[in-house]
Amino acid sequence: MEATSLKTKTPASRKSRGWDKFFPRCRRLLPLILALVVFIGVWNLLTTGLRLLPLPYFPGPREILYELWRDRGLLGLSTVYSLRLLAIGYLVGTLGGLAAGILMGWFKWGEYWLQPLLRFIGPVPAPAWIPLAMTLFPNSFLASIFLLGLSSWFPVTILTWSGIAGVNKSYLEVARTLGAGDRVLLLRVAIPAALPSIFVGLFMGLGLSFATLVVAEMLGVKAGLGWYIQWAQGWAEYDKVYGALIIMALLFSTLLSVIFRCRDRILAWQRGLIKW
Repeated sequence: MEATSLKTKTPASRKSRGWDKFFPRCRRLLPLILALVVFIGVWNLLTTGLRLLPLPYFPGPREILYELWRDRGLLGLSTVYSLRLLAIGYLVGTLGGLAAGILMGWFKWGEYWLQPLLRFIGPVPAPAWIPLAMTLFPNSFLASIFLLGLSSWFPVTILTWSGIAGVNKSYLEVARTLGAGDRVLLLRVAIPAALPSIFVGLFMGLGLSFATLVVAEMLGVKAGLGWYIQWAQGWAEYDKVYGALIIMALLFSTLLSVIFRCRDRILAWQRGLIKW
């Protein structure tokens, strides 16, 4: 009887614990929600109501929502194209940055040969390489991938390099006394110890890639949020421009949240140290 009563009480207790977490979260978000409502109300009053802000540069929230719904097909297609371009470019830059950072942090010859290249190429903003990219690559899609990869490659390389080079030497010495070889030291000691620094590089690389995405999509691609913004601006349809900017903000915030969730799972002992 006692076991049965415990089993029947367990779901209810779990549900109560869920509500106990839900209400404090609602109370914490309530001021932000109220501030957002006030902001939208003032925005609507200054634009649609009193017409104090000049049109078409400052449309009202109702016009933006209407264009988001009316142009949802093209916006959805542009979002898919932007995600595809961002994923390929960011993946190429991240893999290249991880490889270069590991070579520089673990091998002396890697640091010797790659550090001058990093110092020369890294500080130059990715959009400055547009003339070279359009010359080297046969089409604008490959040129855009090059720019996105270059923008994420630099921070990932720097922070992977510093993370591996800064691993506590006592960790390596203890592993060597236990019979670990160079491969085990790199894969089981150095890289796991450098993961906090590597994740910071991944965050920074994603931010720079997303900033370069708009510029890269203006090189002649036929779809994408950057292309959509340029197209809408050419027709002075700024309600569509603001709608695309809202989608980009939500998209970037979601992608960063996914990386933070992965970081919290892998680096459980650092959960809550950096919040998003």
